[in-house]
Amino acid sequence: MRSELRTLTGPVATLVGKRLVASGLLLDDDPAEALAHALVARRLAPRVASVREAVGLAAYHTGQWSMAVAELRTYHRIAGRQTHLAVIADCERAQGRPERAVDLYRAANLDKLEPDEAIELLIVAAGARGDMGQTDAAVAMLQVPDLRDDDAPWGPRLRYAYADSLLAAGRTDDAREWFAKAADVDEDLVTDAADRLLELDGVVIDDPTDPAGGDDTGGERGDAGGTSGDGQTRHPESTTRPGRVVIFTEPPAADDGPDPVR
Repeated sequence: MRSELRTLTGPVATLVGKRLVASGLLLDDDPAEALAHALVARRLAPRVASVREAVGLAAYHTGQWSMAVAELRTYHRIAGRQTHLAVIADCERAQGRPERAVDLYRAANLDKLEPDEAIELLIVAAGARGDMGQTDAAVAMLQVPDLRDDDAPWGPRLRYAYADSLLAAGRTDDAREWFAKAADVDEDLVTDAADRLLELDGVVIDDPTDPAGGDDTGGERGDAGGTSGDGQTRHPESTTRPGRVVIFTEPPAADDGPDPVR
């Protein structure tokens, strides 16, 4: 980023740099404010690649899919890199265009992507296949050697996506196995694989202190998931906190699996 800002005059470079730093720091906790900072930077330096990247990522985190696609494509054009193809593909899914996400995967030169970028694009493309009802194709896409790598940093997400695709295809036993394998390597809890595994076993985690939650007889879950950045319904984050009660219910039917995730 510093080398890019050298093309600007001193005061402008300083202002843009401060806005980009603020946007990056706020991205996870307050994406709307992060976007506001990035937009100020864009007004000051619209031809700087890192500025357009910051706007695109902040737009993605706020659910402004069209803006995210436009900004990240501009970033790719200026930078000469294809860093965020998975994010662009995810935006296409969120806008109800899963076929475009698959086309992006097909057209990508995977050899020029970093391994984690290639895996993320694969996960999104497989999810897009699931969106189109092609559940068996989604499962087949995710059957890659990296599934067996216990040390891969993307292992938890890849295994989670594979398990979810298996569940959507009606292969409940196989899904349970891979949710367990995802949970085994998910030390940082980047997925809710442990919760999904409990659900398949008929166990619901409920918080009796949550006024929105159910009672201890197995009512509505108090930690029900919402909608994520890719437009797909998510299950709750895997958490452990005091006062939570374990409730046993009937296991879900084999064909009641959730929509695939990216």
